[in-house]
Amino acid sequence: MRLKDKTIQTVLRAPRAFVFVVASIGLIAGAAIAHADQYDVQIQALQNQNSAVQGVLNGLASQAGSYQQVISNLQLQINSVETQIAANQAQQNAVEAQIASDQQQVTEKKGELSATIKAMYIDGQSTTIEELATSKNLSDYVDKEEYRQAVQDQLNATIAEIAQLEQQLQRQKTDLATLIASENSQNSQLQSAQAQQAQLLAYTQSQQDSYNQQLNANYAAIASLRQQQILANSRYNIGNFKGSPGNGGYPDVWANAPQDSLIDDWGMYNRECVSYTAFKVHQDYLAGRDSHDMPWWGGEGNAKQWPSDAAAAGIPVDSNPTPGSIAISEAGFYGHAMYVEAVNGNEIYIQQYNQQLNGLYSEGWRYTTGLVFIHF
Repeated sequence: MRLKDKTIQTVLRAPRAFVFVVASIGLIAGAAIAHADQYDVQIQALQNQNSAVQGVLNGLASQAGSYQQVISNLQLQINSVETQIAANQAQQNAVEAQIASDQQQVTEKKGELSATIKAMYIDGQSTTIEELATSKNLSDYVDKEEYRQAVQDQLNATIAEIAQLEQQLQRQKTDLATLIASENSQNSQLQSAQAQQAQLLAYTQSQQDSYNQQLNANYAAIASLRQQQILANSRYNIGNFKGSPGNGGYPDVWANAPQDSLIDDWGMYNRECVSYTAFKVHQDYLAGRDSHDMPWWGGEGNAKQWPSDAAAAGIPVDSNPTPGSIAISEAGFYGHAMYVEAVNGNEIYIQQYNQQLNGLYSEGWRYTTGLVFIHF
């Protein structure tokens, strides 16, 4: 018959103090270490892989930011070139309109010259003899001839001036057409470069998505492995563990606060296995049941480090459980700390926090397999 079936009051000691865990993976201490380490190896491999993937992701994020910056810069250049094209196109349209206007003016001036000359002759076809005959005198003829010549000279000058302006406008039109063609070519090249950068960005983002999926899959696998590790270790439990309305005496200020939201008196996060066992050690010290109070080193490491820290502090560590000792499972990345209430052969009645990574109190019988014990 197990001790749990006997009068438990005869073997249980008075409630003791609690210990803290910086980040206790709630592995029930008694799992075979070799078996638990099999999970640790897989978990560590996935964590290493995630570290490598995260490094790649950081590089891809930086690369994506670079591509995005190039795309933005190219867009600014494209906008500038398109503005220049629009301005030059407007100027070219204005030049073409001016050329058309000048050509119309030349036509009108030529018509004016023809009408003026015709008006100076009878029916527009007077000969010099006929013009002399119709003139009052030679002076009148000379005046008419000079006027006609003056008008013709003025019109010829105007036509020549317009023709010269038209040539200038034609050259300007040609230059603008060449400039617009060059700008269109430049714009096409910029858009092509932008499209290439966009393709690189899309490819980089696709790679990021792929690596993020791998990260998430690894995180899920790690969570699954840890649960499997907990279940594998729990086979050393005897029966079902139970909770307690009083949380094993753990102070309400820590027990009722969200897990890891407060720091206890030994520098450890609340509702972790090491925080509870540190509390129990301190309570036993105050009651005179322990020779050593809880050292501060508990806040500087995980449960897995307690045996070596205790040994370095001159606190006995062995494989022999006693009521009031602290049981340590070194399985898992963080290990697990438990307070021993009673001993029955290779079975111990323990009190603990965060066995199932839930930040809750539980107690019950389990085997001593794979445990070491610290005797404060």
